[in-house]
Amino acid sequence: MSTTTTVAVGLSGGVDSALAAALLVESGYKVIGLTMKIWKGAYKIQEGLKHACFGPGEEEDIAACQAIAARLGIDYRVIDLSEEYEARVLEYFRAEYKAGRTPNPCIICNRELKFGFLVDKAHGAGIEFDYFATGHYVRKESRNGVTFLKTAADTSKDQSYFLYGLESSRLERVLFPLGELTKDEVRKRALALDLEVAEKPESQDFVAGGDYTPLFESSKPEPGDIVDTRGKVLGRHRGLPFYTIGQRRGLGISVGPEPLYVLGVDAPKNRVIVGPNNGLFSSGLFSKDFRFQDSGMATVAASLSGLGKIRQNHTPALCTLQSAARGIAPADNGAASGIGVRVQFELAQRAVAPGQSFVLYSEDGLVLGGGVIDEAIADDFRP
Repeated sequence: MSTTTTVAVGLSGGVDSALAAALLVESGYKVIGLTMKIWKGAYKIQEGLKHACFGPGEEEDIAACQAIAARLGIDYRVIDLSEEYEARVLEYFRAEYKAGRTPNPCIICNRELKFGFLVDKAHGAGIEFDYFATGHYVRKESRNGVTFLKTAADTSKDQSYFLYGLESSRLERVLFPLGELTKDEVRKRALALDLEVAEKPESQDFVAGGDYTPLFESSKPEPGDIVDTRGKVLGRHRGLPFYTIGQRRGLGISVGPEPLYVLGVDAPKNRVIVGPNNGLFSSGLFSKDFRFQDSGMATVAASLSGLGKIRQNHTPALCTLQSAARGIAPADNGAASGIGVRVQFELAQRAVAPGQSFVLYSEDGLVLGGGVIDEAIADDFRP
C-alpha cells in the first residue's frame, strides 16, 4: 500500500487499538492516532479504580496512547468530545434509565462519537486522512453494492453487535485490522512488537468502578416499591437506574425458597416488578425503528428469517422478523426512518430488555440490521 494513503486510528490506550495501528504501519499506510477526550472531571468518580470508558483514568490512557504513537513513529492528536459525550451519551443514558429502560451506551458512543464526531471533528481541524480504523473485532463485506458488517473470525470476541448502527456509506471508509485475529494472537503480536500495552488487562465497565450513582448526582432517582406480578408490595428499591431485567442480586427481599428476579420496571408508577425465573422468558419482541443495512430489504420484511441477538453476550437465536404496524419513529440522524417490526423466536429467550438492541444476522454472519427493543412479548407476564 502506498504511503500516500492515510489512515486515522482510534487509539484508546489498550492492546487492541495499539496493534491495529501497528499492523497498518506494517502494511505501509501513513498512520495518525486519534483519541477522544470525554472526561472533564464533572462527576465524583473515585480515582485509582480499574479503567473504564468514562472516568478520571483518562489522563493515564492518553499518556499510554502518546507512548504507543511514539513507539510506532506516528502522529498523534487528542480530540475534545467531552461536550458531545455529555449531550449524546450521558444524557441518553440517564433518560433511558429514568424511563425504566436498559440503555446501551456503547452502541450510542460508537455510532455517534467514535465513528461520528471523532472523524468529523478531526477533519474539521484540518487532519486529513482517507480511512478511519479501530481495534474492534469485526469484519466487513460488500454485496451488491452494500457494505455489511460481518462477525469476527474469533466469535468469542466479536463486537459487531455494538456497531450495527453504522451506515454502509460510512463503513466503506472504515478498516478493521483485527477482524481475522483472535485475542491471543493480538497479544502475541503486540508482545513481539514490544508494545508496552501488550499485557494490559481489558476494561469492560462503562463507568469506572461500575457504579452509575455519580451520573445521577444532579437529579437523584427516587426510591419506590418492589412488587410482585400481582402488585403486592414486597420491599423498597433505591431508584430505577439501579435495576435491570434479569437482575437477582441486590434486591434485598425473599418470599420463599425460589429466587426472585427483576421481571420489569414500571417507570410511571416508579415500581420494580419481580418474580421467578420463568417469568423472564419472552417469545418475541417489538422494535418500532428497525433499520436494515440494505434499505431494499425493508420491502421483504413481511417475513424474514435469521439469527437474532438481544445483547452483546447473547447466543444468536433463530427467529423470524415481520413488519408490524406499531408506529414508525422518525430518524434522529438524518437517515431514512426505520420500520416497525415484530420478532418471533423459535425458542423463548431470557431477559429481553427494552432499551437494549436487537440485531439480526444472516447465517453466514452478516449484520442485516438492528433496532432498539421497545417491548418484550411475554406469554405469562406483562409488566
